[in-house]
Amino acid sequence: MTIRLTNEIMRWSLRSCCLRFPWKRLRVPVAASIREASLSRNDLIPVWGGRLNQNCLSGTLSAARFYSDGRNHNENLKESNSLPSEHSLSTDLTPDQTSSEQRQRRSPFLELLHQCGSPSDVLDLTCKYSPTIRQVSNCLNHMWSSMKKMSDGQRRYELQLMFEHPEFENLLQRAMRSVQHMCNDDVAYSLLSMVNLGVPQRSRVIQTFLRTCQERLNDFDEKTLSILASALEHMKDGQNVDALKEGMRLVVEVRLPGIKNVLALQTMMRLLGKDAPKELKQKLERKALSMTDQFSLPNAQYMISTMAKMGFHSKPLLKVCGGKIKENLNGIPFNRLYNVLKSCKELLYRDVDLLTSISDHVASTLDIWTNKQLVFFLYVFEDLLFCPTSLMEAYSEKVITNPEALTLKDLLCVLKVYSSLNYDLQHQRQKFLDSLSHALSSYLSKMSGLELLKAVYCLCLLNHFPSALLEQLLNISMLEQLSSAKLPKSTERMFQRVDLCLRLDRPPLPQPLTVPSSALGNPILNSPSVNLRLSKGLQSVLADQANAALQEMLVVENFYIIDGVIIKPLPNPTCAMETSSISPAESSQRIAVIYAPNSSFCYGTSIPRGPLALKVRHLKILGYTPVLVTEQHLQPLSEEERTDIIRGLIFPEHASKTRPHEVEHVRS
Repeated sequence: MTIRLTNEIMRWSLRSCCLRFPWKRLRVPVAASIREASLSRNDLIPVWGGRLNQNCLSGTLSAARFYSDGRNHNENLKESNSLPSEHSLSTDLTPDQTSSEQRQRRSPFLELLHQCGSPSDVLDLTCKYSPTIRQVSNCLNHMWSSMKKMSDGQRRYELQLMFEHPEFENLLQRAMRSVQHMCNDDVAYSLLSMVNLGVPQRSRVIQTFLRTCQERLNDFDEKTLSILASALEHMKDGQNVDALKEGMRLVVEVRLPGIKNVLALQTMMRLLGKDAPKELKQKLERKALSMTDQFSLPNAQYMISTMAKMGFHSKPLLKVCGGKIKENLNGIPFNRLYNVLKSCKELLYRDVDLLTSISDHVASTLDIWTNKQLVFFLYVFEDLLFCPTSLMEAYSEKVITNPEALTLKDLLCVLKVYSSLNYDLQHQRQKFLDSLSHALSSYLSKMSGLELLKAVYCLCLLNHFPSALLEQLLNISMLEQLSSAKLPKSTERMFQRVDLCLRLDRPPLPQPLTVPSSALGNPILNSPSVNLRLSKGLQSVLADQANAALQEMLVVENFYIIDGVIIKPLPNPTCAMETSSISPAESSQRIAVIYAPNSSFCYGTSIPRGPLALKVRHLKILGYTPVLVTEQHLQPLSEEERTDIIRGLIFPEHASKTRPHEVEHVRS
């Protein structure tokens, strides 16, 4: 396809977009009465004064100078093209004159601009010197770049000063008048800076820049398209935004083979997002794979978050990026490493080698991370259903050494992670749990009823029963407080499990404690459907077992459901006289077969997670031998193969008939 033909296609495509999304000439001032507008991006909401807050709440717009009243857009721009200033910008200058003027003013103005440390400093400078066309863009860019270096509190304060500064609206007016004379890079950079500074999207200055981008889209190079994509990524849907995004999609698709910059490709991928057609996503994947030799470490990190943004799971790309990250863990700061893990969760991507490497790295460099960062790491690993063994071991020692360093939120998060992943600390277990319990006790007066219930529930999963916390939870006033609050249905399940733990685990407490029936809710369970493949497999296994009986979907303690219970007499009873005094339960072996989905296990292991581990523990107390059957055991195999696998799980003595790697034993 020739360049001329490509340009013609793009021109007609954009014209079609503009017809589909006509530009509304909104009756909104240049800054949309910026002082009354609230910023919605991140923490960029200025702290308005009382008078301005009232205006904002009332929803009224103060008088403003630049309204679009339905007349021709270009006419409006011409009418507003004069600004009473000795150094006013003249749009009648020839390009040579403009370039000459820029060269004359460039050095002193830019030197003064680089000395400005805040947006207000930049606006003060524009009061003294009238910026040229190029310098208008420089001013907007510098205003945003100076904001990025500030703390959140300082940023909010500086934004307030900026929006209240009388020269800010004049600068935006000047930018709007200058846009037709700006080079493409300056148009894109100016739009990005204004969006980042929080100029309202419906303001006329933003809409003017969007329209200009539409008109010039065919002329934008790779770099300019990338800048524009960054701006559009943070903007809400609207007629001009939608038209521009559609035009960008067409441009990217046509120019994809010629893109040479990895970051530009990633920015465009993020802009196209989840709505991009599958065919285009596959083209982008092939293009990215062809550029993997150019991937830097930041490129690899950003590509994973880009795929999450697109909702596109590419195993080859993830493998390449994961390998690059694994080799360079020492050079990755917390935010980027945390974002990689979060993106893996969104993509449902779990690479055991990558996750283990990150866990080992964090554990070996424990002292360089803050406690908050370590808690975040633990939380995201738990979200991935992955047990970071080395990190959990190292962090438990940190907790034992200084439990007072943990806030209440930290404690609740740590308890949730360790109980959910069912991590066995072995010889450190009791010290760790005692440290957590002691730290929690110091927060008893500050904890809400729900927080206390969550803490006790997690400790019960870990088979630990601190009396002070239990007594506080089961106090009449606390139970009344919980019952009067509109809490989720899951609280009843937590209370039911706490009750089972008190009855079955029988912890040694100073005084016996029970959960009142009023807190247990309705114990009646919905009848679950029978797993047909498991049922057929069990029946086939017992076909050659003469004395064995099968009970399906048995409910125990009015809470636990067992998919199948196999009752088999114990071999070689001691003698008839002894067996006559033994109960039927004691004279037979009861095997509880439980179907467990993959999400019930820590990823990549046969370790059952919290609730399933509790179920196994209680069934053992009740005299059952639990056997867990997973999804892999019931994969679409022949009925004979499936029967052999289930037989090997239930009767280990027959395991030789089954492929060894298919037999998993329950962790005791």
